[in-house]
Amino acid sequence: MAIDPTTQTRQLTTYLLPDLIPANQKMEGSAVVIDILRASSTICMALESGASAVIPCEHIETAQLTRKDFDDETVLMGGERQGVKIEGFDLGNSPRDYTKDVVGNRTLIFSTTNGTRALHRCQTAERVAIGCFLNRSPIVNWLQQDAGPIHMVCAGTDGKITLEDCLFAGAVAEGLISRGEQLDMNDATRLCLNLYHMSIQHSEGILLRLLESQGGQNLQHLSMQEDVAFCAQVDVLENVPVWDSGLNRINND
Repeated sequence: MAIDPTTQTRQLTTYLLPDLIPANQKMEGSAVVIDILRASSTICMALESGASAVIPCEHIETAQLTRKDFDDETVLMGGERQGVKIEGFDLGNSPRDYTKDVVGNRTLIFSTTNGTRALHRCQTAERVAIGCFLNRSPIVNWLQQDAGPIHMVCAGTDGKITLEDCLFAGAVAEGLISRGEQLDMNDATRLCLNLYHMSIQHSEGILLRLLESQGGQNLQHLSMQEDVAFCAQVDVLENVPVWDSGLNRINND
């Protein structure tokens, strides 16, 4: 049931890196995992394109073992290490490759350098969604379906804070505030919110921020700048991927 945003204050905690989540902390309420460039965007695109489910794996070896449980015709393996498609996998981590013709009605076994690791740090959360600019408003809608605390988990890159993930955390906070939510924010959330406010002063501020980020620069060095532009699009998808940690499967909410 949707909550009345005027009646209560909700705690919104942003973790700029998964390792900043306190050990053994139970994450009451809802968590949103953020890896803008590119795992979050790719997972959202895959499920919007009709993939049956996404099975996130932290390690390549786990992904390879998981594939043995499926017929070759019903499963695809996707992911990257350091931005490059994993040897022997069917797909890399470009959301533009996850079209209906490629992934429709197929299960995706997925492993990335940072995103899938961040996801598995959220096992104790009551609800876990995957968020990106492509589905920003649906994520805000999803968060408003529950009155509990909110945890924004930025994946980062190799243990370093990433501008693009922080920018999206700020975009979600702004989305909730604009709908009348009363939020008790930690300082990391305030920093992200300020970054978002500064960025949107320019008509193409989100794209510019993503291009200047370390993640964006890494992709440009790999001649994948089109992925950056794709991931900078706002509200072009309508789905909310939700992770069932018990089954280790991501499906649309």
